[in-house]
Amino acid sequence: MRTPLSWTTLYCALLPVLLSVILSACGFQLRGTYPLPFDKLYIALPETSELHAQLKRSIAAGSNVRIVDTQKEAQATLIIISDAQAKNILSLSATGRAREFELVRTFMFRLIDSKGGGWLPQSRIVLRRSITFSDDLVLSKEAEETLLWRDIQNDLVQQILRRLAAAKAPAAE
Repeated sequence: MRTPLSWTTLYCALLPVLLSVILSACGFQLRGTYPLPFDKLYIALPETSELHAQLKRSIAAGSNVRIVDTQKEAQATLIIISDAQAKNILSLSATGRAREFELVRTFMFRLIDSKGGGWLPQSRIVLRRSITFSDDLVLSKEAEETLLWRDIQNDLVQQILRRLAAAKAPAAE
């Protein structure tokens, strides 16, 4: 003789199905690959830089593009014009100490072909994060700041990849 299903068993069985329906209905999807319109890319950054390594890893994982060692081999070259980080005070306490900071990273770049033609015009990405500060929690706030800078870099790499994917080949002369 079989025992009837209890409500909890039924609920546990239907919950994953219900969640997947809700997530798909709201437009959620996992970050996929970025189809880049070129086959070989040269990144004009020192190979030892963290940004170079992260860009190289992300491009290799999400596309068939090969990162080359010289600009001559490349179909496209990513040129970094500027990369600046700033930590600005947003608010002060009654005693005149900083209570809140804003972390800002401004990144400017171009994407050119081997003849200097533009795949992408000069582009600018500005990323901002706010962080509160407390003299009582100095070590934890420093760790939080480090995590926010890392989050900014991850976001920067994703935005660069989206812009590279939207690049158009320069018109042939």
